[in-house]
Amino acid sequence: MKALVYTQPEEMTFRDEPDPEPAADEVLIKVEAAGICGSDMHAYHGHDERRIPPLILGHEAAGTIVSGPGTGRRVVVNPLMTCGQCDYCLGGRSNLCRSRQIIGMTPREGAFAEYLRMPERNLVTLPEGMDPVHASVTEPVATSLHTIHLAARAVYRPLAELRSLVIGAGAVGLAAALILRHQGCTDLSIGDTNDLRRKTAERAGVGAVYDPRRETLEDASFDLVIDAVGGEVTRKVAVEAVKPGGVVMHIGLMDSAGGLDIRKITLQEVTFIGTYTYTMVDFRATVAMLNSGALGSLDWIEQRPLAEGGAAFQDIDRGSTPAAKIVLSP
Repeated sequence: MKALVYTQPEEMTFRDEPDPEPAADEVLIKVEAAGICGSDMHAYHGHDERRIPPLILGHEAAGTIVSGPGTGRRVVVNPLMTCGQCDYCLGGRSNLCRSRQIIGMTPREGAFAEYLRMPERNLVTLPEGMDPVHASVTEPVATSLHTIHLAARAVYRPLAELRSLVIGAGAVGLAAALILRHQGCTDLSIGDTNDLRRKTAERAGVGAVYDPRRETLEDASFDLVIDAVGGEVTRKVAVEAVKPGGVVMHIGLMDSAGGLDIRKITLQEVTFIGTYTYTMVDFRATVAMLNSGALGSLDWIEQRPLAEGGAAFQDIDRGSTPAAKIVLSP
């Protein structure tokens, strides 16, 4: 099969690779669409010790089962594989399973290829007529939906009544803003340093769009802050922006140190919550939400051929694409 392979830092090679060989509980999927995630970009820069080249990256995928149970069924892939037996899995928090694995990490091949093997239990059937390109963004949007669910439990008033801020207008940040808007939040701001992505956020109509490099937010003015970047600078902005008694949701994984004003968090009873991926219930709900049109036209997705994936990685790295998500199709 043809695949886009991470061969060394800042190098993606389109080449022939062996076809996957499904295990007894797995099916073979012909990939129709696979999105480029921020974590794929971390690997591309050589910053992820969990992704060792050569490796087929990619974990945001949709396609059709071509062998095994359900052959012919169009599906979206939940890439998070868990044990199904621990207290976390049995208690509805499978995303915290200590044995969790995700495809596109060493040694498990990912979805930037013509074919992908997956356990059948990790697949969700696509609604009739759903575009596989739209379906492929289920994974990042499910991460956003899970974040909003956690935030709704932690904030002191209904989401629709809150003044909210989203930092980062990539797929996860933009999706979080779209979900907040869908749930009635009208006092909403979203910031990004990329001029093109800000224009995309403006077209999506999620709220006030600002440039953090040129515009300063009023301190302690937001009830809910979602940091979809997860860097030292954005954590600092998030904690400065949140009101006393407010909530900061931390999704991004840019780096792991700095930016937290622990004194403010303590003295002003700020709730700081780290959030990781989603549950299968979140995942299924996201498929339905995307298919229903609840999040709009999804015109912030750009589709490109898998063979041009190397150039797509370069464009994302340079910030030269307005797309919040680039999806590759074999």
